[in-house]
Amino acid sequence: MSRVVIAALVACASLGTSLTATSAGDLQNQIGTSQSAASALRSEIAADSKYIAATSGGLQQARDRLSAIQSDLDRRVAQLRTVQSALLSARARLISLENHLHLASGALAANLVASYETGKPDLMSVVLEAHGFGDLLERVGFMARLAHQDAHVVGVTRAVRAEVSSQATRLGTLETRDRALAVQILARRNSAAALQSALLREQLRQLSVRSHASARYQALSSRIKTLEKRAAEQATRAAQTGNANVAGIPVNTSGMVQPPPGAPAAIAQVIAAGNAIATLPYIYGGGHASFHANGYDCSGSVSYALAAAGLVQSPMVSGDFETWGAPGPGRWITVYANAGHVWMTVAGWRFDTVALADSGTRWARGGGEFSGFVVRHPAGL
Repeated sequence: MSRVVIAALVACASLGTSLTATSAGDLQNQIGTSQSAASALRSEIAADSKYIAATSGGLQQARDRLSAIQSDLDRRVAQLRTVQSALLSARARLISLENHLHLASGALAANLVASYETGKPDLMSVVLEAHGFGDLLERVGFMARLAHQDAHVVGVTRAVRAEVSSQATRLGTLETRDRALAVQILARRNSAAALQSALLREQLRQLSVRSHASARYQALSSRIKTLEKRAAEQATRAAQTGNANVAGIPVNTSGMVQPPPGAPAAIAQVIAAGNAIATLPYIYGGGHASFHANGYDCSGSVSYALAAAGLVQSPMVSGDFETWGAPGPGRWITVYANAGHVWMTVAGWRFDTVALADSGTRWARGGGEFSGFVVRHPAGL
């Protein structure tokens, strides 16, 4: 950096304007920062909106799934009720049959006891003891009816027992199966309900996040509009006083140095930017955090002026200029750089913080250090 120590601030009388590089630079910095933050917020809001849309789709799917599960559950419960009703009817019928079986079994037992006690008459005894043909027929018919009745009661009893047992087993199996199925469906419904609750909570959380981001974005947009309005007002005042901005760099087109006739537009821009800071104080490290500062050191000053023409994109330190541009002197601009200091000539004018210490402005005619400096120039200039 410069080997000169500045003892006092130097007045800016030669600029002849109320527009300072600091105020304009601060505004541009604030606008740029706010716009970057607004862009980040827009991206955040867009991402949140996309996520909410996806969450809403998942929520609707969960609702559809829950509705299908509920319909299936209702159908299964209706089936279960039908089966249970049939089972109750079957049990009532079973009780009735068991009562009938009990009576029939009692009758069979009584017949067996009577036959045992009195002896079952055989056909020959019936014929011999009959009093006439009519009595014989009546006795034979009675024996046949008894045998038929006994056989019928026994057959019916066996059939009913088998039927009731089979039906009870089948209905019991159905009841067990359907009850197990109902439990499974209830579990699925509870699972879907839990999923729905979780999705709703997540959706509400994302809506809250997006709402907060939107509020910050609205506040930031309002701030950007205010800053842009102030910048426009300053630009108007700058135009009225011969000052303007080039690539966001405040310049002074009516300063002490003017470009010669036929000079390229880039040279006019570099000179105008140099005019804007020509009398601002030397501040070590000034102009490196941003192009807009209260004062500039040697490399900050050269960086500022060159940036107006787009020849540098960000502030550079002295040593960086040793490899910047093309080697050797240029037609319009020549930069002299080493690790400790940098200065340049523009259209024959010397632009150097050493000159600032001597005469109160960075512009000077002649002079400058040449020994120990690397000579560079912007390509084409």
